[in-house]
Amino acid sequence: MRDGEKGGEKSGRKASTKAGAKAGAKAGANTAAPAPADRRVPRQERAARTHDALLEAAGEAFAERGFEAATMTQIAQHAGVSIGAAYQYFPNKDALAFALRQRYGDEMDARWSALVAGHDSAGELPLAALAERVIDLMVDLMSAYPAYLPLLSVALGFKRDAAARNQLRQRFAALFVRYRPALEAEEAYRIAEVMLQVIKSLNPLYAAAKPKERKLLVAEYKGVVAAWLAARLG
Repeated sequence: MRDGEKGGEKSGRKASTKAGAKAGAKAGANTAAPAPADRRVPRQERAARTHDALLEAAGEAFAERGFEAATMTQIAQHAGVSIGAAYQYFPNKDALAFALRQRYGDEMDARWSALVAGHDSAGELPLAALAERVIDLMVDLMSAYPAYLPLLSVALGFKRDAAARNQLRQRFAALFVRYRPALEAEEAYRIAEVMLQVIKSLNPLYAAAKPKERKLLVAEYKGVVAAWLAARLG
């Protein structure tokens, strides 16, 4: 082999070795440094935890002190965050109360929807039992979230999402058709709408009543709703 060829071969091997080393170093650097999206995940999780902590603290403050007496400073302290951080998530008490109302409404819809989904045939749940379960689920929610009732009287301009409201009524309407197959869809929807409005009218009475009176009110509402459903669907 000529000297020129040998020199070219050596130069090629050296260049190849250097390129491989550079590529390996680059790959190692990529492995060691996660992508920005990976680094954002923990921050997102912390943000979600802070958001939930503020809502939980606000719910407790509104239940114990009332909406007017509770302050953002108290809520932030109870949540374990600075007041500046609290304002980054919620600009004022109204925003916290609005978010809580939204959360409570979503959970109430979820509980009622689960009740409907759990009964595929009319024979599984008599109408009286249906009325009892629907009301019990709402009372259970009020017990689980003591701020639920106090926030109902706060003027927030809150209104449930129309699509969510319609979906819940459609589910009850479909259930009612199974009880009475000849029922028109429009009539079934109307019965569902009236039933839910009647049940929700318990809220202000329940909020104003003493504990012993609350049990009696709940029993009265169960009787009213059961009798009305029997008259319309029986």
